[in-house]
Amino acid sequence: MEEKRDYAVKVCPCCDNNRLYYLFSIYNTYRVVRCEDCGLLMLNPQPSDQTLDAVYGPEYFLGDSLEEGQDHQSQLKQSTAINYLQLLKRYRGASGGELLEVGPGQGDFLAAAANQGYNVTGVEYSSSACDVIKSKLQGQGRVICGQIDQLSDEQQKYDVCVLSDLIAHTRDPRDFLNNIHRLLKPGGVIFVSTPSTDSWSARLMKIRWMEFKIEHLFYFSRDNIEALLFHCGFHQMITLPAVKSLSLDYIAAHFERFAVPVVSKCLSLLCRVVPAFLRRKPFQVVPSGVSVMARSRSIEVKPKLSIIMPVYNEVNTVEATLTKVLEKQIEGLDIEVVLVESNSTDGSKQVVQKYQDHPRVKLILEDRPQGKGHAVRTGLKHATGDIILIQDADLEYDVEDYDVLVEPIISGKRSFVLGSRHGGRTWKIRTFKGSPLTAMLFNAVHWILTAIIDLLFWLPLKDPFTMFKVFRADCLYGLTFECNRFDFDYELLLKLVRKSYKPIEIPVNYRSRTFEEGKKVSIYRDPLTWLWAIGKYRVIRLDLLKVVEKANAAKSSPQ
Repeated sequence: MEEKRDYAVKVCPCCDNNRLYYLFSIYNTYRVVRCEDCGLLMLNPQPSDQTLDAVYGPEYFLGDSLEEGQDHQSQLKQSTAINYLQLLKRYRGASGGELLEVGPGQGDFLAAAANQGYNVTGVEYSSSACDVIKSKLQGQGRVICGQIDQLSDEQQKYDVCVLSDLIAHTRDPRDFLNNIHRLLKPGGVIFVSTPSTDSWSARLMKIRWMEFKIEHLFYFSRDNIEALLFHCGFHQMITLPAVKSLSLDYIAAHFERFAVPVVSKCLSLLCRVVPAFLRRKPFQVVPSGVSVMARSRSIEVKPKLSIIMPVYNEVNTVEATLTKVLEKQIEGLDIEVVLVESNSTDGSKQVVQKYQDHPRVKLILEDRPQGKGHAVRTGLKHATGDIILIQDADLEYDVEDYDVLVEPIISGKRSFVLGSRHGGRTWKIRTFKGSPLTAMLFNAVHWILTAIIDLLFWLPLKDPFTMFKVFRADCLYGLTFECNRFDFDYELLLKLVRKSYKPIEIPVNYRSRTFEEGKKVSIYRDPLTWLWAIGKYRVIRLDLLKVVEKANAAKSSPQ
């Protein structure tokens, strides 16, 4: 029988873009293409069903002909599974419940989860693997031989769904995740482990990366796997390096089967000289992937944009700014304006109070001024939108730039956008009229600090300090903030970068105002706080799950 033709991918599943450009081929046959907008890599066209069926045969799972070797590999996978279950417990604040794993392989994770009190269900395509899973579960849980669509008519809903090294194998990741969303309870947790194109091994090995295989149809980065999850109804994402328990023997066997020049040869030679007990000694390593945990949410008909606007002594501009912002419409988005007024002394408070009953305004009145950073932090706590945009009340930035700033987030191209004051044909940043020396000083400081940030954080930014910072609201999940003054701009940027969100810069319109017009930055004090913030947030440890655990504990404790 003639083999059916391969599947052609028409648009990117993350951002719906059809600009898919050829990069290179694997096995001199299958083309790897890159989405020009979001950076997702994929095979296009995809291998046919017959080709993949031949790959997913009884010998697909890496095994050992000797029982001792099989036990060793199972112990490694069990150890990795226990690590994943610990992450899930920290993220959820609980263990147990109904757990579904799609593509459980040979069932080591399901067995470990069952031993920790979960009611487990596994859906596995390979019939031979299903037999192995059933033997490991020993009557605990159930195993379904087939695909996830066999659960579509069931009323069963799950607390947790696990996709371990699976999402890269699906023909349509968006449709697949939409099906998972329907199977989860409200607030149910998804756990996705997948190879990542921004892992150390991918960056080191480039086109010889060991994850470039026929059966891997998609190759995600941290950013586009989160964007895809967001568009499929998930939020509150925590993305961490995928730690696995491996041994030298296991790694060498993998590279013997999936040969990589030089690497495979070196591992083979190393195994000849290393004693057997050391070759099988397990160790933890991050080989090539990430683990993402997220919660299901209701999918709104229209996403919402929250505009955070701090106000303090801006009586000359706040009403004009508010008028422009409240008149602004963005197709496909609802808009709320979170006004944080810090007890101004110039009449600004009385101006904003006129808007307290406006249907698009949420007004928060602070009892005293504690700095712009503190006001923005307060606004973030009250924002209910899916996307956050920060807007000053001083008319320096143009409201008409909103559309181009939110578009990459709405479309799934990016999670974090900066409105850069450098761009186009006109120099716009800090051109203080009548104060050329002040302008020169501020711009010199700007370039010096930008160079420091780009060097320390491996970034290519031109304007990291722009007020126009736009991002998905759930990008803040697991982060806490402490800065109160203008150093908050640095803290917000650098913590998002440390959480692996790499911003893109989009040129925006900008008119710098002078100190006589109300500019509040201190020439002497603030640059020192900026330098301190850069150093501090380069070295400080971000324990995202610790923050989540505290939040879970606060929710569960009696009031």
